[in-house]
Amino acid sequence: MEQSVHPVDEQLPFLRQLLYGFQHVLAMYSGAVAVPLVLAGAIHLDTQHLIYLINADLFTCGIATLVQTLSFGPYIGSKLPIVQGCTFTAVMPMIIIANSHGGGVEGLQVIYGSAIVAGIICFIVANFFSKLLRFFPPVVTGAVITIIGLSLMPVAIGWIAGPNPEAPDFAEPSYILVAAIVLAIILFFYRCFTGFLSHIAVLLGLILGTMIAAGLGYVNFSAVGQAALLGITTPFAFGMPIFDPAACVAMTLVMLVTMAETTGDVIAVSEIVDKPVNETVLTKALRADGFSTALGGVLNAFPYTAFAQNIGLVSLTGVRSRFVVATGGVLLMLLGLLPKAGRHRRLHPEHGSRRCRTCNVRHGCLPAESRPCPVSSSRATAI
Repeated sequence: MEQSVHPVDEQLPFLRQLLYGFQHVLAMYSGAVAVPLVLAGAIHLDTQHLIYLINADLFTCGIATLVQTLSFGPYIGSKLPIVQGCTFTAVMPMIIIANSHGGGVEGLQVIYGSAIVAGIICFIVANFFSKLLRFFPPVVTGAVITIIGLSLMPVAIGWIAGPNPEAPDFAEPSYILVAAIVLAIILFFYRCFTGFLSHIAVLLGLILGTMIAAGLGYVNFSAVGQAALLGITTPFAFGMPIFDPAACVAMTLVMLVTMAETTGDVIAVSEIVDKPVNETVLTKALRADGFSTALGGVLNAFPYTAFAQNIGLVSLTGVRSRFVVATGGVLLMLLGLLPKAGRHRRLHPEHGSRRCRTCNVRHGCLPAESRPCPVSSSRATAI
């Protein structure tokens, strides 16, 4: 008798697998590019360097996701539906490390050197760290899953209101209205339909929400055409890494915290997909973190961990196949080869800006009154 395939190892029809994978990409995209956006601004990188960082990040996210979902050899990768992305835990340490070495490109070289060392150490100690699994009984697992959900709420609220509380359009009612409409669309498809439409409820909500936002003037693709069509991420594009001992110690401590986060994420997703995790699987998952972080140091990216929002997406849609997430990894790699994807994100990191009284046009993402109107010679004044 043929043994049934576990839903985690099930391969879906190509089109559905592609759409489900794209849904995972959209769910994690903003979180993935947030790290290079924040870092580049803090260490004073120019626009071209930022675009390169975003593309390198997306490309390496894709590789890291493939390693985690499909495994790399018999000892790396959990073979669970886990999307890998840059951990925000490392942002402040990376800013401090870079600025303490002059910022700019030289600061990046120190960051990448410390990431390589921290990734290797994470890989080595993964086997010992996984023995902590015995301290995660069901009551702890349930608490971890609850904390993951609660931790995502401030992130979502921040995305709705805008990342800069000082901006004049922070928490503008129209932003909240668009977010409420998107949520209503997602819930409508999720609750009122079954099967395929229910599984892509998040994707439909994001697509329709983007169309609504475009109609309100919050989406601007005017500069996308200025970016190159294809960009290849090359190893050590910013120069050879610098291995500063203090920076390496600091980044190793960050990775130890990230390993604890990954442990909780792996336990959570294993409960969701009904595939109990053991020390061996956890070790492989942590090794994937270490491998991806060291690879990130080579490919001009950052430390990596499991993305909790995508674990929530697995729970919401009920699509448990790791090949769906692997498809998302391939799409991330393709996005990493398209500088146009990074160019649009750079232009509007803080939603749309206020409408200018002088020319009645929305322009720029800075407070309107802080710069001249690009249409007339008068100073811009926000409505």
